[in-house]
Amino acid sequence: MYLKELTDLRGVPGYEAPVREFIFEKIKDKCDEIYRDNIGNLIAVNRCGKENPKKVMVCAHMDEVALFITKITEDGFLKFDTLGGIDTSVLVSKKVLVGDKAIHGVIGAKAIHLQKKSERGKGIELEELYIDIGASDKKEAEKKVSLGDYATFDSEYVEFGDDFIKAKALDDRVGCDVLIDLADMHFDYDLYLVFTAQEETGLRGAQVAARRICPDFVLVLETTACNDTFGVDEKDYSTVSGGGVALSFADMRTYYSKEILKDITEVAKKYNIPYQFKKTVSGGNDAGAIHLSCGGIKTIVMSVPTKYIHSPSSVIKKSDFSAMRELSIKYLQEVKL
Repeated sequence: MYLKELTDLRGVPGYEAPVREFIFEKIKDKCDEIYRDNIGNLIAVNRCGKENPKKVMVCAHMDEVALFITKITEDGFLKFDTLGGIDTSVLVSKKVLVGDKAIHGVIGAKAIHLQKKSERGKGIELEELYIDIGASDKKEAEKKVSLGDYATFDSEYVEFGDDFIKAKALDDRVGCDVLIDLADMHFDYDLYLVFTAQEETGLRGAQVAARRICPDFVLVLETTACNDTFGVDEKDYSTVSGGGVALSFADMRTYYSKEILKDITEVAKKYNIPYQFKKTVSGGNDAGAIHLSCGGIKTIVMSVPTKYIHSPSSVIKKSDFSAMRELSIKYLQEVKL
């Protein structure tokens, strides 16, 4: 398992190079073919040796939610926008690393004792936030940072409690980790392992890859929101930690194949692999672009339930991660094409 190394890496939409290079080194000698396409996807192929073979694509995205610098103030503070969906309430006082040089910074906002009465009690807007890199003025800040530089959360991988993992970028380095495991496996069809780029900013890499490969079937490995936290009524749970890998009927972008979903649940039962159904249709993933490509592609998603998703401290349960790994392998061995 390379999850610690993968989550420690910084790979933002459009600049996934550090993650891609790490993965390439791990799988380059295991696959029949490996290449990078123009948008930044890393694609590995294991061929079955048959004439006119069926093609199965398994994908996970390399990029993580992040920030990018839009302005440097006269006082030397950095204004920013988001890359991917980030709740601004998780940002205040968080540590970040800015640009290729990984300049240390802290996200700040006006202190509560300086706020007007009308400002207290309302949510913090993105335009009220800034990154403090300790610069005395704009000129000093510009020596270290440029407009368009990205910033990532500065958050370490930690194992804690009852078999939990905390890290940034678990979405979707968990999927990447499973794909690395698949790199030396061969099946009765051509297997395409696609580490996609720019999922968080519009599913762009997946769209390019699906149109290039035109697979017969696609399995997306992902994370999904987990709501079994303090203050949330059980009826509002989407998934629960420790309940197994999450399978989806539908989300905001995709209606998943009922036929394949039935087959997957039968495999899970056969091998006693814990699974659960996601009880909401919120969110989306690479499947949203894939299933509409090449005249329509049968697509399914397996997800690891994740607390505090898209934050510096996302949390998963190891057993759910293991369940996704095991079910994906078993299903690929028994998939009906």
